[in-house]
Amino acid sequence: MVDTFGLLITIVVHPANVQDRDGGVSTLQAAKAKEPTLKRAWGDAAYRGQLVERMRNDLGIEIEIVSRQQEGFEVLPWRWIVERTFSWINRYRRLSKDYEGLLETAESFIWVALVRLLVSRLADSSESAAGLK
Repeated sequence: MVDTFGLLITIVVHPANVQDRDGGVSTLQAAKAKEPTLKRAWGDAAYRGQLVERMRNDLGIEIEIVSRQQEGFEVLPWRWIVERTFSWINRYRRLSKDYEGLLETAESFIWVALVRLLVSRLADSSESAAGLK
């Protein structure tokens, strides 16, 4: 789960046999535990149904489903943020395929990749501020 800047709130990696709507429960619970002020989330069509009601009632999170309105390609509001984060992650060879045998290892490598991304951005901004770039 990412914020509106595409930065991680939490990571929950599920096995392939867990549907998105089922995995969404534990992901939103982990996000709410980490960010208690979380009030709104956006999801794709896979999260329709009972998940929306359950999260509203149990966690107080309003989930807005973002779905396509027309045939063919369409840029969907908010959804591109998650897709952009996935593209950042996929730049790292280790994360471009599912090599990991343990879910915890996959989660750890995602954290490492995004920490590296943030550190490199901080270094770039501090160089710019110091007039080194």
